[in-house]
Amino acid sequence: MESQRNLLIIGLLFVSFLIYQQWQKDYGPQPVVTTATNTATTTAANANSDVPAGAASLDDSALTQAAAATGQLITVTTDVLKLKISAQGGDVVSAELLAYPIEEDSPNPFVLLEDNANFTYIAQSGLIGRDGPDANANGRPVYQVSSDSFQLADGSDELVVALSYQDQNGNSFVKSFTLARGSYDVKVDFDITNNGDNNLSLQQYSQIKQTEKEHSSSMVMPVYRGGAYSSDSTRYSKYSIKDIKKSNLNVTTTGGWVAMMQHYFVTAWLPNADQTNQLYSTSNNGFVFMGYKAPAEIVAPSQSIKLSSALWVGPKLQAEMAESAQHLDLTVDYGWLWFIAQPLSKLLKFFHSIVGNWGVAIILITFTVKGLLYPLTKAQYTSMAKMRLLQPKMAALREKFGDDRQKMSQGMMELYKKEKVNPLGGCFPILLQMPIFIALYWSLMESVELRHAPFFGWITDLSVQDPFYILPVLMGVSMFFIQKMSPTTVADPMQAKIMQFMPVIFTVFFLWFPAGLVLYWLMSNVVTLIQQTIIYRNLEKKGLHKR
Repeated sequence: MESQRNLLIIGLLFVSFLIYQQWQKDYGPQPVVTTATNTATTTAANANSDVPAGAASLDDSALTQAAAATGQLITVTTDVLKLKISAQGGDVVSAELLAYPIEEDSPNPFVLLEDNANFTYIAQSGLIGRDGPDANANGRPVYQVSSDSFQLADGSDELVVALSYQDQNGNSFVKSFTLARGSYDVKVDFDITNNGDNNLSLQQYSQIKQTEKEHSSSMVMPVYRGGAYSSDSTRYSKYSIKDIKKSNLNVTTTGGWVAMMQHYFVTAWLPNADQTNQLYSTSNNGFVFMGYKAPAEIVAPSQSIKLSSALWVGPKLQAEMAESAQHLDLTVDYGWLWFIAQPLSKLLKFFHSIVGNWGVAIILITFTVKGLLYPLTKAQYTSMAKMRLLQPKMAALREKFGDDRQKMSQGMMELYKKEKVNPLGGCFPILLQMPIFIALYWSLMESVELRHAPFFGWITDLSVQDPFYILPVLMGVSMFFIQKMSPTTVADPMQAKIMQFMPVIFTVFFLWFPAGLVLYWLMSNVVTLIQQTIIYRNLEKKGLHKR
């Protein structure tokens, strides 16, 4: 098996992998959700404590218009976030990521959360139950606030924004947002004081509301946009918009979280990790919801309690997300090869910490991976060389045994054993290398650090295709030289023709790949050329290879 045939195998396996991923996304079996019931919650359940239905009833267009009419928007700005919070319900209706421009060199930041006529994607939270202000038949509470604008002061590491509400019985509800410098983890607390004569019964809920709209992706860039959740029995599972429309998520868990994702960014509600929460999803009036509800609480007269949660609204930064909630870092989805992709991602970041350029870091990780795989590569080419030397003896066996396949197979096995040749020696290393390549593919695909990351010259963003297609052309040229270094013994004219066009086919295919991935493949080919030269020279000295 020649090296160009190995390239064909790699290409076919990789394309098959991409097609499989897209098929799974579009037509694959839907995840089975284990439904559990919170007995205490179910016993006390009524129309007001049913969070999925209750929350949806609070989110129709009439209430949205009421919020615009009666509730002001409060702007909260830190060094990395600019949030807009509606005084009606205290929902986060806009989130701008100040450190991430919407486009390369754009002065406008990326908008993660928004609420407009075309699209809604907001983070909601409140108190329901018998005495919850968000379960009021007259609509959600309008909070009072000291100002409509808050900014993290220079030299300060924390900003607290408090919204207050008092119901008709004089009970006090304070909803506080705590933002820290450099952090996308927003703490959301409810301080409740019972100023009446009867017990208060209420329940905290938080949910993400998004317009019911499917988002397409290509085979080359199979990015995911939709829901996800984590529970004590499931570390991480996607729950797409299609899943939400098909069946409601209903999982009871200790801790856990719910999220909505879009490639490099994620919005997630993180409940108290020590309490029993009910994770849910629902769809209503053209919107989908992913949320959780906490256990019901009783507040005695003259008593106060605090209910806490957190909202992650920002990029997929693995280390920071892991500190915010268990398994939240798994939203950086490396697929089933995560155990290989995670170390590769850490190694990539390590190289970047040294060289300060993601393109150079990709080159270094390519050299590292190819270096570690060199023994396999050497074994592959050595096996290929030995198999090529056996071709005359193989031809003699065919002539001797003719159409007797059994004797032909026995003769070949004896020949392999005598010459100490493994017929799979040229293929097996390729199969071992494929998982590493696929894992590295997902590492580069899921790294928000590569978004708008420059390499040099015309490559100003490694996360998008080469604007001048120079890298794909160079990659095709490198494949051409690999073919030239390994003359084929393929007798079939059709196969030979396909081999000749492989560099062209791959070049066209890679035109739409992100520049970072093309750079990796190009450098991998360059290293392969270097390794081929070294291995073939050594084989020539042993008489196992002829140019």
